[in-house]
Amino acid sequence: MGQIAFLRMFMLVSVPTDVNDNRRHLHVFRKGGRHLHSAAKIWIEKNGEPCVEIAESTLSAKENNLLVEAIRRHWNFINDQITKTFNGEKTMVKNIEK
Repeated sequence: MGQIAFLRMFMLVSVPTDVNDNRRHLHVFRKGGRHLHSAAKIWIEKNGEPCVEIAESTLSAKENNLLVEAIRRHWNFINDQITKTFNGEKTMVKNIEK
């Protein structure tokens, strides 16, 4: 699992075993307590072009909007880190709240 970014109480992760999925995406986990809880899956591209969309989510509309906007602002960084995850390279974790 390639940790990519933190945003408030969320951790954005790329899973290298998802390489055969039809679109690049992130899994969003809610931090807190002893366990991480999967909260959302967010597409970050469509046909190789930037396109940030919620695929699945248990989050509120406000939280989804927060994540989508942050991912759009940091799209190049996130996409580069997903490439590193798929290539088996070490990823860099960034706080994207700023």
